[in-house]
Amino acid sequence: MPRLAINGAAPVRTEPFPSWPMNLDASARAGGETVRSGRWGSIQGEKVRSLEQRFASFQHAAHGIAVSNGTTALCLALQAVGIEPGDEVIVPAYTFIASASSVVMSNAVPVFVDIDPLTYNLDPDRVEEAVTPRTRAVVAVHFAGLPADMDRINGIAGRHGLAVIEDAAQAHGARWGGRGVGAIGSIGAFSFQSSKNLTAGEGGIMLTNDDGLAAAARSLADCGHAEQGPRYNHFRVAGNNRMTEVQGALLLVQMDHLEAQADLRHGNGEYLTERLGAIPGISPVARSAKADRHARHIYMFRYNEASFGGVPKTRFIEALRAEGIPASPGYSIPLYKQPVFTERNYGIYQSPALSAVDYDALNLPVTERACRSEAVWFSQNVLLGDRDDMDDIVRAVAKIGEHRDELGEA
Repeated sequence: MPRLAINGAAPVRTEPFPSWPMNLDASARAGGETVRSGRWGSIQGEKVRSLEQRFASFQHAAHGIAVSNGTTALCLALQAVGIEPGDEVIVPAYTFIASASSVVMSNAVPVFVDIDPLTYNLDPDRVEEAVTPRTRAVVAVHFAGLPADMDRINGIAGRHGLAVIEDAAQAHGARWGGRGVGAIGSIGAFSFQSSKNLTAGEGGIMLTNDDGLAAAARSLADCGHAEQGPRYNHFRVAGNNRMTEVQGALLLVQMDHLEAQADLRHGNGEYLTERLGAIPGISPVARSAKADRHARHIYMFRYNEASFGGVPKTRFIEALRAEGIPASPGYSIPLYKQPVFTERNYGIYQSPALSAVDYDALNLPVTERACRSEAVWFSQNVLLGDRDDMDDIVRAVAKIGEHRDELGEA
């Protein structure tokens, strides 16, 4: 008689986890009021300016510059720090494509380095090894919402004269040493895409404590204007990357709940880590003591195939889903193995420096293992459940571990 749901037994749960986004009625009212106001663009309205100030304050930054999306925020941040054609920018190999495509779109060269095996964040030792005379910046990704080691990364950057761009697309509310991420380095970029912990469907924002970088970023976001200059004077080549007032209105509603949601995700993540970590073959991703609050855009653990009798990660995830737990394998290939890099599909961003790099020859072992056999993800909305929901996750993983011999049965 089967014990696992994948083989026909009763699942651990049948109820869905909390849906995302939340606060739909309040968002509909705020969006409707903004539409009826007739002030839809941020030049005429006040919603985007209010969001910039409020989110910057929430993350302990002096300046916030809202833009159309997170990828744009990264591109403009790189331009603001002065990245030029042919410059090298260090990027972790386990992250979303925008962390690297933004470098290419800045006419620079991504240099991929491996991740820390315990945190899945940028490994500072690998960063130090990757610095060359052409290196100009580091993209410090706070992957899954876990703050990267900003002390060591800033130290390396200081020794080599590098800018630090914080890719905080997944890190709304994350804290490093009591400080909000995003303005600990030179400049940071957040995303408000639909899956993010703070969302308006799309949108992004740059944060910085540097007045000069803030002025450059704001100009780059707004057709090359100077903030205090005449409206139709343009001082640099730049597009219209502004956020709309409707997006700003939606985000202000979501911000009313961000602190409480961030605390809930962090607490549930800690609870899961304690209990899942006691199951043989399951190793939750580590959090250093200085990472005061993990934003938990993704909850991750490392799956050990050997401890589960050699059952591949894909089969384990199928079993979890059958038990009612919405697990994901995450990225299936390292960033440097994406076709855009292996086939050199750079389009108008093609350059001799970029074309000279053979990304297909790269093999970064920690990233390879994470993609192939280790990383298991739960999305952030799962962590907005109660402790009974978290216990269901633990029960499902433990159940599969106990009856792992069944996983070989199709």
